[in-house]
Amino acid sequence: MKSPISGNEMLLKHSPTEITFRKENFKIRHLYYYCTTSAEEFTTTDLDEVNLAQVHNQYRAKHNLPFVEEMKEIRAKYGLSAPKMSEVLGFGTNSYRNYENGEVPSKSNGTTIALISEPKAFRAVVERYLGFEEKKKLRLLARIDDLISEAELKKHEHCIENYVMTVGTPSVYSGFLKPNLAKFAEMVAFFASKVKPMKTKLNKLLFYSDFYTYCHTGYSMSGMKYRAIQRGPVPSKFHSIFEYLVANGVCAIRDINFGDDIVGEQFVAIPDRKFRRELFSDTELDILERIAAKFETYSSRAIVEISHLEKGWLENKDTRNLISYDYAFDLLRPAL
Repeated sequence: MKSPISGNEMLLKHSPTEITFRKENFKIRHLYYYCTTSAEEFTTTDLDEVNLAQVHNQYRAKHNLPFVEEMKEIRAKYGLSAPKMSEVLGFGTNSYRNYENGEVPSKSNGTTIALISEPKAFRAVVERYLGFEEKKKLRLLARIDDLISEAELKKHEHCIENYVMTVGTPSVYSGFLKPNLAKFAEMVAFFASKVKPMKTKLNKLLFYSDFYTYCHTGYSMSGMKYRAIQRGPVPSKFHSIFEYLVANGVCAIRDINFGDDIVGEQFVAIPDRKFRRELFSDTELDILERIAAKFETYSSRAIVEISHLEKGWLENKDTRNLISYDYAFDLLRPAL
């Protein structure tokens, strides 16, 4: 961004800041542009949104409140409009819509929304609600019953997904998103098609995609957790995840013989498999494209060496800890 005073490019910087939200204090990385000519600081709407998201995310995580995407998913699976969902739950008319647009719900409303994510719990709420016409109520109850039955049938599948994705409540280690296996699978498929990376390189492409997205939006792309190991940052349980994705036709692995009994695994696309672009925002798609273009010609060794310069890896490698997404603000930021 150019300075409104000098016209020169400004530096993007961050500084530790404490923000008060609902009478509680939260420490964030305050992002701003710095004009070296005037020594003045400037922000943009996008930076303000990322700064505010850091506060809201910490508050939601602290009090186990649902995040925006979770609330959208909950309402979508029941097929209700935002105003109707507000009415059924006893909220203000526009409350649910406001929550989906980013407003943080009260603790009580947030707890209620989290509870009705379970179809059985929502069924009890609907049965007590008197504002439905009888036919509409019966249709909704039938839909809920289908969801309950479907959940029972998919219980084993969900157990597998929960294992490979280390599902838990959104936190700073998941980029404040619930891990999304479908989205992560498409990220793998994207790089398998665009880059055809070896496994080590793929791990770094995924790491940079998620962490750069956090820099731009305050959220990760996939909700994946990353761990610091000897060869740089990697998705948690990546061996199991990749086996699962290959077995389910997301991508394929080609063995590459490097001689001296050294065999590497190269990830390649499945012919005619369609990439699910609709799962991603325009910002996320742009980041995927730029990551692919930036690192396409890098060898596995080269991208590992870059990742070994990252603060998030350096400060966690000795204990093989999970890497907090807060380190996203310390990325070396190679030109994308």
